[in-house]
Amino acid sequence: MPSFDCIIQGGMIVDGTRLPRYRADLGIKDGRIAKIGRLAAQDAPKVIDANGLIVAPGFIDLHTHYDAQVFWDPYCTISGWHGITSVAIGNCGFGFAPVAPEMRERSMLTMTRVEAIPYAAMKAGLPWDWITFPQFLDSLDRIPKGINLLPYVPVAPIMIWVMGLEAAKSGRMPTDAEHAAMCRLIHDGMDAGGCGWSAQRLGANSVQMDYDGTPMVTDIMHNETCLAFARVLAERNEGFIQSIFLSPNGENADSERHFEELARVSGRPILYNVVQASDRFPERHRNQLQWLARCRDQGLRIYGQGVTTDPGFTFTFEDWNMWDDHADWREATLGTLAERRAKLADPARRPGLRRETSGLVSDSFEEIFVHAVKDPALKEFENLTLGEVAKRQQKHPVDAMLDLATADNLKTEFYTTIGCSLGFLAEIVRDELALLGVSDGGAHTKFFTAGRYPTETLEMLVRKHGILSLEEAHWKLSAMPARCAGFLNRGTLQEGAAADIVVYDYERLKVLPMEVAHDQPGGEWRRVQRAEGYRYVLVNGEVTVENDQPTGATSGRLLRHGQG
Repeated sequence: MPSFDCIIQGGMIVDGTRLPRYRADLGIKDGRIAKIGRLAAQDAPKVIDANGLIVAPGFIDLHTHYDAQVFWDPYCTISGWHGITSVAIGNCGFGFAPVAPEMRERSMLTMTRVEAIPYAAMKAGLPWDWITFPQFLDSLDRIPKGINLLPYVPVAPIMIWVMGLEAAKSGRMPTDAEHAAMCRLIHDGMDAGGCGWSAQRLGANSVQMDYDGTPMVTDIMHNETCLAFARVLAERNEGFIQSIFLSPNGENADSERHFEELARVSGRPILYNVVQASDRFPERHRNQLQWLARCRDQGLRIYGQGVTTDPGFTFTFEDWNMWDDHADWREATLGTLAERRAKLADPARRPGLRRETSGLVSDSFEEIFVHAVKDPALKEFENLTLGEVAKRQQKHPVDAMLDLATADNLKTEFYTTIGCSLGFLAEIVRDELALLGVSDGGAHTKFFTAGRYPTETLEMLVRKHGILSLEEAHWKLSAMPARCAGFLNRGTLQEGAAADIVVYDYERLKVLPMEVAHDQPGGEWRRVQRAEGYRYVLVNGEVTVENDQPTGATSGRLLRHGQG
């Protein structure tokens, strides 16, 4: 009788622990790594030839919004195409449970702006065979999954369930009874397998608004409410907190003190979003990293989730809403297509729209590119920056952009970046307290494709520029996120660990060009980038990707309490 179900033979193992790479075989049995060493091929019915290839732990993505997409896309692409074998869902406090049946439409509408998930896709793709959060987890358990899911308990639907939408939106302090009821629901969610709770805290002038242009309920929740939720984790002595706060200059003493208090009260790790480099604000990420170091010196477990891809956005004004922290832009991008086109064309609105954005999701207006124009009469502007168009037309760059967009029925594609030099990016990825990623997988899919970050890390930061060693990169891509977020027996290649494994050709690994895929329910589309060089990806011991193509295997699991 064979000793193993599968042997990966002859590969160069980078095990995720930061120890030096070594050549060995891996024997897999019942979804776990049973033995590492010199193994005989006849001891398994299936042998994977890994000669000349890197064998490493599957990547773990802690910031995704696949809560909806997983119901129609078991591989949670594009993440699943880029060696990611486990993701965390329920980020930023957003999710679909608990939600009363009469609130389902409102719940889906909420996600259309804050995370830019198309309503038609959710309407066609969500089964809604749950009401409570435990029932939602049961539904996730039932569906086929090509990757593993770690669930956070999102607090926005809990606040709405207990307080009602109007009261939760009012910004009033919850009563003692409401606080107690919300805490009970977090307990219930964690009893069912949730691994902590999450919340977006961006204030009344949030950069990510509800579909009607109002703040999300978590944006205006009180610190006292967060502390009540933190005490749930202290009572349980388990779980972690994921929270997002954006500060344009990386300086916000009140928010820093609040995060520190959450860490002290809960006694648990906190995942802080986001640490992001920008050439326009060079001290922002440095201030954030210095604060994380001060937290470490106090014994507080606060980790920064770093934006580590080239942060580019391709957008049209049919969908764009990523300047919501500017009231003039927010109001001008609400309404029907015809209403938005009229508002963006209105000369009276232009003075308010000419103000530069914060740099969180774009560079200066002058540097934005005209990527593609639909109207043949306007093709001359393609591949020019708005600065170049503005100079030709003797206009402000915003007027040049909006005159072009409205003349093209809002179909002009623009491309913008945050403007992040390699040196600044290196400061983030090398920091011991910064995680890699913030893919936002499943969200903003018409704008960007950050789920490529593991492949881009290995291709650009390791192979091309040598910013990280291969050993350090795999620690950052797998083991470190596993330890921070409560994944049990995952993130490293060790005997007894789950067999989540990537086998890739180091020299051939690359991110492929962006393309548009019409593969979403309800006739919706998205932007995607595929990968090349992944010879095999295994999830719980089964091959889910072979030669960069999904095999159809659905061996992923719902990781209740981080295990499974």
